[in-house]
Amino acid sequence: MKQAMTNKKTNGIKTTPKKSIDKESIIKLIMLVCFSALLAFIIQWDSAFSPEMLIGIFLIVILLLFIFYKDFMRYKPTFHNNYKFMFLVGILLSGNLLIGRGFYYILISSAELLSNINSDLAIYAIPLAVGPMLAALLIDIHTAIVFSVITGLLAGVWLGNPLYSVFTFAAGLTAAFGVIRCKKRSALWKAGFFAGLVCMFTSLTITLLSGKFYGINIPATAVFAFANGIIVTILVSAFLPLLEYLFKLTTDISLLELLDLNQPLMRNLLVMAPGTYHHSIIVGNLVEAAAEAVGVNPLLARVSAYYHDIGKVKMPDYFIENQTGLVSKHDKLTPHMSGLILISHVKEGVELAKQHKVPEAIINIIQQHHGMSLITYFYQKAKNQDEDIAQGDFRYPGPKPQTRVAALVLMADAVEAASRVLTDPTPARISALIEKVINHFFIDGQLDDCELTLKDLHEIKKNFSYILTGMFHRRINYPGFDFKDGNSDKEQAKTQTVKHSEDKKSSQEDTVAHKTAGG
Repeated sequence: MKQAMTNKKTNGIKTTPKKSIDKESIIKLIMLVCFSALLAFIIQWDSAFSPEMLIGIFLIVILLLFIFYKDFMRYKPTFHNNYKFMFLVGILLSGNLLIGRGFYYILISSAELLSNINSDLAIYAIPLAVGPMLAALLIDIHTAIVFSVITGLLAGVWLGNPLYSVFTFAAGLTAAFGVIRCKKRSALWKAGFFAGLVCMFTSLTITLLSGKFYGINIPATAVFAFANGIIVTILVSAFLPLLEYLFKLTTDISLLELLDLNQPLMRNLLVMAPGTYHHSIIVGNLVEAAAEAVGVNPLLARVSAYYHDIGKVKMPDYFIENQTGLVSKHDKLTPHMSGLILISHVKEGVELAKQHKVPEAIINIIQQHHGMSLITYFYQKAKNQDEDIAQGDFRYPGPKPQTRVAALVLMADAVEAASRVLTDPTPARISALIEKVINHFFIDGQLDDCELTLKDLHEIKKNFSYILTGMFHRRINYPGFDFKDGNSDKEQAKTQTVKHSEDKKSSQEDTVAHKTAGG
């Protein structure tokens, strides 16, 4: 044995222990088995107990959930170890089927009381489209589509009717597509109405195929099916706020509430830091236009832009856009202290957002909206005083933008601030400015962790240029308002312009440095 080990060492062969299954895989396997068992139990709930039947249903369910999981990981690889979303999908699937079970008993009992109506028709009012609609609102439409397929197959196994799988799939898909980019709660009712119409058409078609298309069955089927859409809307309206709260998720409906400029944070920003408030509104216009061009949620982009600088309310006078006097408060501070004050507005913004229960997606963007950018002016000023100064002391703590929306806010924030130093903002100069700012972030590595492509950057530059060119449009001189007359006025304007450039601590030739100096 000793000799064998010696031979292995001399040949440079290292023996490594066999890799055990990692913790994440065990957790995922447990979740898969538990939800499969729960769904199998719900499906066979009122049937005569049969071990063979239960095991067979369990194997079918676990196969469907495994396919769902693999598709989820392929389509959303960033959620690889995000158990929150996996747990949410499991809750939606099992909860949806459980609600369906409850309504099944209620509807069958109600139909039996009306002796003239075939109780089998009551199944068309079972609101199994609740799950797909919630999946579309809370996750995305791709997940909702796969969810509709799985729900339809499980419903067909449950009721032993393959045609009912078609009905459930059509209802779920219609409900899910009805809430894409849902921007108000009334859109839920519109989606429910269309889902009810599709349910009517599908149920009447199935009734025709099954040979029951006669007499009272026709209006009864139509009423039950249309009621399905109404019940779905009521249940989604009830469960959506609860699931948003429990899983800390952000839907377009909750984003619209934050878009209200009378929100406490925005009102406080307007009063305490009016320059920052105005800057944030313009950044919102920039990122919304660019977001639509690169295919991300424009509503999330605008809301994030509105809130990205809320931390400046703590010390508004230290940021150039809020300074009304001719003397900058940074003149009395060391470069190191000035850098710390600028950096602190990110941390302050995150804390304020958490206090006011702003969604996590927006808090992340507040934290990432400067990435790990260098505060160029104060770093250079400190370096002139001490050559051994560390560059890391004058960089924002980051992290770098992790999403395309965060990257859009980063670039729009810098572009809007830098555009303020353009003396003659012609379209050509605006385009050159945007090109310079975005290229700076690209070369500095601030866009390394997001999913923006070179084509996306081209679209972003084009949309930024369009918005800024419109903002800096020219005006004609109005009769009786000749502002060029009067030497005193010209001298005062010249003095203020020079002082403004000094306060910004940058030249017009380096607009990126200008932005980082101002925060």
